Amino acid sequence: MSFATVPASADPARLALGKRVFTELSEPRCGICHTLADAGTTGEIGPALDTLKPDAGRVATAVTNGIGVMPAFEDLTPEQVAAVADYVATVTGAAK
Repeated sequence: MSFATVPASADPARLALGKRVFTELSEPRCGICHTLADAGTTGEIGPALDTLKPDAGRVATAVTNGIGVMPAFEDLTPEQVAAVADYVATVTGAAK
């Protein structure tokens, strides 16, 4: 399944869910590997998301399918995947 056309949303509830997925609900936690200033994480295994500024589609695809050493997060619901994708894209400035 591809999420390449998932638009980033500025809906506060959706962004709050996305932040929870990033910091609490994903297993392993996203911040173990990724730096993201808004989430207060400083992981060094994966790319620094503040620098990469991935769009929501790129995040959703990586979360769903995995990429490199990053696993696919099969336990997340489609809503959670879309929310974390929107969250990352929005807080990094990739959302337009």
